[in-house]
Amino acid sequence: MTPENLPIEQYDDQLAEKTARLTALMSPFNAPAVEVFRSPVKHYRMRAEFRVWHDEGDLYHIMFDQQTKARIRVDSFPVASELINRLMKVLIEEIKQHQVLRHKIFQIDYLSTRSGKIIASLLYHRKLDDEWQQAAIALRDKLRADGFDLQLIGRATKTKIMLDNDYIDEVLPVAGQDMIYRQVENSFTQPNAEMNIQMLEWAINATKGSRGDLLELYCGNGNFSLALARNFNRVLATEIAKPSVAAAQFNIAANHIDNVQIIRMAAEDFTQAMNGVRTFNRLEGIDLTSYQCETIFVDPPRSGLDEDTVKLVQGYPRIMYISCNPDTLCDNLQTLSKTHRITRLALFDQFPYTHHMECGVLLERVAD
Repeated sequence: MTPENLPIEQYDDQLAEKTARLTALMSPFNAPAVEVFRSPVKHYRMRAEFRVWHDEGDLYHIMFDQQTKARIRVDSFPVASELINRLMKVLIEEIKQHQVLRHKIFQIDYLSTRSGKIIASLLYHRKLDDEWQQAAIALRDKLRADGFDLQLIGRATKTKIMLDNDYIDEVLPVAGQDMIYRQVENSFTQPNAEMNIQMLEWAINATKGSRGDLLELYCGNGNFSLALARNFNRVLATEIAKPSVAAAQFNIAANHIDNVQIIRMAAEDFTQAMNGVRTFNRLEGIDLTSYQCETIFVDPPRSGLDEDTVKLVQGYPRIMYISCNPDTLCDNLQTLSKTHRITRLALFDQFPYTHHMECGVLLERVAD
C-alpha cells in the first residue's frame, strides 16, 4: 500500500483476518463471538501529520516508509478525510508562494471534523516573528474566503502562536443524540470519527440497564464519559492532561450534562486514593465514598493497565475495557479472568489496512 493508493478491494479480507486473529487471542478466555464493526474504506482518518520537503523551488508533503525509511511524496492521501485532502493541496501551494511562510517549515499537522472545521499547525525550525504572524493571518483570511472553516497555528521551539483558537468543536450523532466534543490541537482524539461513533454506540448498548454509578479512568476529553452518562446515575472520571480536562469540562456544559464529574489525576494516583494509600488536594470536596460505582470503564494506552490498577478494576462487578493493543489486553485478562468472564467482545476497525486492532470487552464478575 502506498499513501495515495488504498487496496480497497482487499478490505473484507483484511477485516476477516483481524476477526480471526482476535478470536484466537480471546479463545483462552472463553469469549463470545466477536461483534465486528467496519470502517469506511477511505477518508476515515480525521487527523494526519506530514513532513514538508524542500526540493529546490518546490515544496511538498512527504511520508517515510516504515520499513525502508524511504521518502514518499504525498499529493493526496485517501486515508485522511476529504476535508484534509482539499486543504493540503491548497495550503502547500500558498505556503510555497511566500518566503516568510516556507522558510524552514518542516511539518504540517491537520485535525479535521465531520462538521467541516479544520486546524492546520505549521511547524518550523526557526523563530516565528511578527512578519510570520502577519503573513499567516493573510493566509488564514484567504483560505477562509475560499470556504475553509480554518484555525491556523504556528509552532517552533518553545513557541505556539494561535491566530484564533487551538481547538475545533466536533458534532457526532450518537444513539439518537448529537454530541458536541471540543478537540484540542496536539491532544489525543479518536482518529476515525465514524468508528468512534460505532464504539460509543456499542458501549451505550452494552451498559444499557446499568445500576449505580460509573467510574472511568483515562477519560480524555470525555468522549465515552459523556455518551455513557445517560445509562448511569453519576459518572466519575479521571484524566491527567490539562488540555483534555479543560475540553471535557467544556463538553459537559455544551451537552447540558449534569451528572459527570471530571478529576485531573493520573489513573495510578487515583488508584492510590481509592485504596487509601495517599490523600490528594485535587480530591478535596469530592466524597468518593458517596459514589456507588458498579461499573468501571478503562481505555488505557498501548501498555495496558499497570498491576495496581488491574487489582483496583477487579473490585467492580462490571468492567468495560477498550483496548488499542489486544496483546496487553490479554496480559491484563490473565488476572481479570480469574474473577470475571467476558460477556461481550467487539472488534472496531479503527485502522484499516494495518495490523492494528481496536477492541472492546465487557466483563462481569463470576458469582462465588
